[in-house]
Amino acid sequence: MNRRRLLGTATAAAGVALIPGMATAAGNGLATRVRPYLDRALAAGAPSTVFGVIRGGRRYVAGAAQDGPAPDGRTVFQLGSIGKTLTATAFARAVRAGTVRLDTPLRLPSGFTVPRGKTRRITLRDLATHSSGLPSLPANLLAEADPYNPYAHYTLKDLAAGLPQTPLSHEPGSAYAYSNLGFGLLGQALAFDGVDAMLRRRVAGPLGLSDTTTALRPDMASRKAVGHMAGETVPDWRDRVLSGAGTSMYSTVDDMLRYLAAQLRPERSPLRHAIELTQRHHFTDPATGLRLGLGWHFGVLSDGRTVTWHNGSTYGFSTCAAFDRKSGTAVMMMVNTYSDASHTFDALVFALLDELVGS
Repeated sequence: MNRRRLLGTATAAAGVALIPGMATAAGNGLATRVRPYLDRALAAGAPSTVFGVIRGGRRYVAGAAQDGPAPDGRTVFQLGSIGKTLTATAFARAVRAGTVRLDTPLRLPSGFTVPRGKTRRITLRDLATHSSGLPSLPANLLAEADPYNPYAHYTLKDLAAGLPQTPLSHEPGSAYAYSNLGFGLLGQALAFDGVDAMLRRRVAGPLGLSDTTTALRPDMASRKAVGHMAGETVPDWRDRVLSGAGTSMYSTVDDMLRYLAAQLRPERSPLRHAIELTQRHHFTDPATGLRLGLGWHFGVLSDGRTVTWHNGSTYGFSTCAAFDRKSGTAVMMMVNTYSDASHTFDALVFALLDELVGS
């Protein structure tokens, strides 16, 4: 992959247009149902993969690999844009605490020129629903970027310089346009120059997500899968400025099943009211009908049920989480490769969820 094309994919993945219909598999046990999806992920090019399922109050985790030991629930992967839902949860906590409102205008410290529309300013809700009009990335991010680690060089000084060069594509609140920059700015608006610590304190810590962090501890490094792109090993992404977009966060399937259990049963969570607020409908794209909560995207399964989901990728990893709250079913997938066709992996998650909900 050449440098220009590589940098052109620097936005973390999200946004499958269609959810597959019902799949079929023999047997009733979760092991029997999950195994074909592990095999399909490997066949699609994943060096290794791990799936986690919650169904009927039970949790099941299984992994598979092309070579060597299979990953398990404690294997560390980069999470990618699913991290946006943690930033959205921190935002929802701030709303519930009364420190900000959903429609609080985006404000940053002096020296940071926030783009604004012709009719109104960007609000925090606009950022959390990808309806701000901001592009995916600031205008000056890629100019000096390492093709394999595109966010690592970017500083707050660069952000201050780049924002005045970054025009809006549409008026705030009028259309959906997926934006890593928007979620990065949401993180900075909530905790300027302290986003990572804020996410640990406000979301990961209360939910018991000890391995969900941008700081790779030595014990996590020993459990981390190696990221790949086109069959070659690649470095993990690093990001100190736009990390609210999930660009440099790590996690495990075990942690993500804890997180999804809180999504399925918020009343059992210490973050009940914030989680409920993130899952509420907050925006519909007039062009496509796509519906969004705060961070979360909504789709429809084959039987008409609503599925709540988010996916993510860095250059070495692809992930996807989806759940149906009505049936109490959730699926999490992690693979240690980036792919231009990453939605191939996402489709496995939607198909497995559809099968489990429909059976």
